Amino acid sequence: MDQKKILLLGGSAQQLVAIRSAKGMGMYTILCDYLPDNPGQYEVDKYYNVSTTDVEAVYEIAKKEQVDGVLAYASDPAALPAAIVAERLNLPTNPSKSVAILSIKHFFRDFLQRNDFACPKYCTFLPNIEAEELKVKIRNFIFPIIIKPTDSSGSKGVTKLTSMEGVEEAIIHANNYSHNKILIVEEFIERGFPDIIGGDVFVWNGKIVLYGEMSCLRDNSGCGLIPLGEKRPSGLNQLQTRRVHDELQRIVTLLGIHFGEMNIEIILDRYDNVHLLEFGPRAGGNMIPLQLSDVYGVDLVKANVMAAIGMVPDLTLKEQPGCYMHYVLHYHENGVFESIEFAPEIERFIYRKVIYKKRGDHIEAFDGAGKALGIVFLHFDTMEQMDNFCQKKDELVKIMIR
Repeated sequence: MDQKKILLLGGSAQQLVAIRSAKGMGMYTILCDYLPDNPGQYEVDKYYNVSTTDVEAVYEIAKKEQVDGVLAYASDPAALPAAIVAERLNLPTNPSKSVAILSIKHFFRDFLQRNDFACPKYCTFLPNIEAEELKVKIRNFIFPIIIKPTDSSGSKGVTKLTSMEGVEEAIIHANNYSHNKILIVEEFIERGFPDIIGGDVFVWNGKIVLYGEMSCLRDNSGCGLIPLGEKRPSGLNQLQTRRVHDELQRIVTLLGIHFGEMNIEIILDRYDNVHLLEFGPRAGGNMIPLQLSDVYGVDLVKANVMAAIGMVPDLTLKEQPGCYMHYVLHYHENGVFESIEFAPEIERFIYRKVIYKKRGDHIEAFDGAGKALGIVFLHFDTMEQMDNFCQKKDELVKIMIR
């Protein structure tokens, strides 16, 4: 049998699991990533120092290498290029038009509004807008508002404002994380359920076969919008869970999504209306697929790789007992990394540690997943134990820097 070839878009620390999974299945691995220090380049069979968002360059590589599939694992920017290239080459993919809708926030908001999903007031604008002009555009909005890029993920470039004060800084911040230079302002959605719901779902043959909704742990300092972890069980009641599942399946059906892992971010308002903030056409970051693999007794990384080359993945689910969560290790100042100390009382609940930094490495103030120091995975017997960790996390996990 001929060796399968897979083109992977992105070789960051979080994407290594997909590379290793493909190699473990005996595939020939090819990587595109423009960052010269990406660790993936040292593990693949062939490496191209090419941006994952350069559609034409990625297309030429995929055609030249005669690959069997293209995978943008846990990467928002690369999801659309992967779909376009796979579509051109008649390889397994979801419709690129649908991926475009899911990848760009104002396209997504337009889609939600047209199809009667819950959706906040919003409008787009360019970064060079004058504050007074923006004020006119949103004169019917109710504060607080959110200003953010239309093409970023992981809460990068997001600012919450309770008035027009600070709007210039918010626009600059959003623009710093924008590639397409189109920004969006939305009314802030007041939550009924206390946490944002995140996680992933897995689609096969147009049906969601794994619902991995989890409640999100967020940063309590600064803007409080940066993801720090996900907790399962989510805490949703049966009615809330059913509403979430119904809306997720509805969007899959309407957009003709065939297969793959999708990243979700949802708010339930005070009336339990389901507001879809994100339905990302790729596996979630912060190693969410590993966490859900542990929860359900499957290998979602392998499932993503197999689906990308047209193979049928094993999605036999065996939900495990207990409470699972991951926690993103981080620090709020620049410095030099020394070590991480875990309190003895929490060590027994940690079953996996993934540390990105070594002693002497420079670290940057945490403002998104790209500045994380690592991720730890925890398995608790009860919700009370998990909630106790979340409340005392800063005492139980100490980051030592100099």
